[in-house]
Amino acid sequence: MDLRKLSSFLAVVEEEHYGRAASRLFLSPAAVTQHVQQLEREFGTRLLDRGSGPVVPTVAGQRLVSHARTLLAAANAAVEDVTEGALAPPGGVRTLRVGIMGHGSAEVTPAAISAFRRARPEVPLELVQLTFTEHISALREDRVDVAFVRPAFEAEGIEVDLITAEQRIVAVPARSALADAATTGVRLADVIDLPYLQLPPHTPRNFTDYLYFETGEHRAPDYALTPQDILTSVAAGRGAGSGLASFARYYRWPGTRYVPVLDAPRAHSVLATRTTDTNPEVRIFRALTVALAREMDTGTGEP
Repeated sequence: MDLRKLSSFLAVVEEEHYGRAASRLFLSPAAVTQHVQQLEREFGTRLLDRGSGPVVPTVAGQRLVSHARTLLAAANAAVEDVTEGALAPPGGVRTLRVGIMGHGSAEVTPAAISAFRRARPEVPLELVQLTFTEHISALREDRVDVAFVRPAFEAEGIEVDLITAEQRIVAVPARSALADAATTGVRLADVIDLPYLQLPPHTPRNFTDYLYFETGEHRAPDYALTPQDILTSVAAGRGAGSGLASFARYYRWPGTRYVPVLDAPRAHSVLATRTTDTNPEVRIFRALTVALAREMDTGTGEP
């Protein structure tokens, strides 16, 4: 498939106009139109509706949009990889180390790993499980190359891509009074004073603010480094924990219930990388992940 045609198609979709798409691509409107028509002949169906108003994709065109973004992101990353091949260390390709806190960025994480394996089968891949204290330190200490962590943060020397935006939930014992609200949800005022599990003193402040809904408080006797630590204590009736809505899909735990917090601000999971990292594999992984997050419509509102 000709990537130039996909670029023209995607530009028309995003600009909603052939002329603006042509200006953006430094092509003539006739060339852009021809690219789209050639794609339509290849697929045997109409991809764009050309009414009197904005140009919009058909049902088939909408499906092609997500694939086009992923393919173009991979192609752009491949160009960077080839042009920067001289940076590869002597003796072969470096292992790409992917840090994952808990379940990472939900369904995007395994999708990104699978996409990278298909795109770069010759690159060794190592998955590194991160604790709640490591979403900045693992990158700064060069123990991982990319990291799926939460929440969103700003830190010198670290690039952050928003991958998901999700409703907040709390994990409570199944026998607690709040457990009955698992289907209806609660307000933040109902859960702000729960006995949340403690975190080690060296946990970054942005993570403690996230876990405790910015109160900075904890009242449970146990400490937690991982989701499993939280759920073990919650099931035993020794405390509560908070997380993203996808947490409930990945951690089904006897003796616990997940309760939506209806008025809490949505929180993000992110892909974090080092700003100064010149490893082309990092750029490829990052491009694929961002493209997949857009394709999977993960709620970030990113274009």
